[in-house]
Amino acid sequence: MTLPATPLILTATDIAKLIPHHGDMCLLAGVLHYDAQTISCTAISHRSLTNPLRENGILHAVCGVEYAAQAMAVHGALLAGQSDRPPRGGRLAGVRSVEMHVSRLDDIACDLTVHAHYAMGDENTMVYEFSVDAQDNNLLKGKATVVLMPASHHETTI
Repeated sequence: MTLPATPLILTATDIAKLIPHHGDMCLLAGVLHYDAQTISCTAISHRSLTNPLRENGILHAVCGVEYAAQAMAVHGALLAGQSDRPPRGGRLAGVRSVEMHVSRLDDIACDLTVHAHYAMGDENTMVYEFSVDAQDNNLLKGKATVVLMPASHHETTI
């Protein structure tokens, strides 16, 4: 029995308006769910032959960190849109506790689900726990620290 697809609350077009990544570099296909602490996104670009993160035709599993970073950027932009403050860009400052259960992503036949959970932070940093899954299989997980740009900085990047 095939389960019905989860409806997207944001599409790839919507995401491209929220983050600075465009074209093939916008890796996420949509947002499935988000709240104040979490976001779940879907991705199909891991199967694309034009994925800009491929190296010699292979999309290594470590590239899943970029999928997670884009989910974090979308989450931050969505939350900023609910406040009276303009969104602040950020930079991925570090990742740790990364566990990879596969060596590559391009040979995963089903869509990816990218989860990010805001664990803690302050006005200048955010720490997220993230995972990239395919159906019920965890492909990679870890933690990421994002340093936010000064409020006057116009570029928005995570």
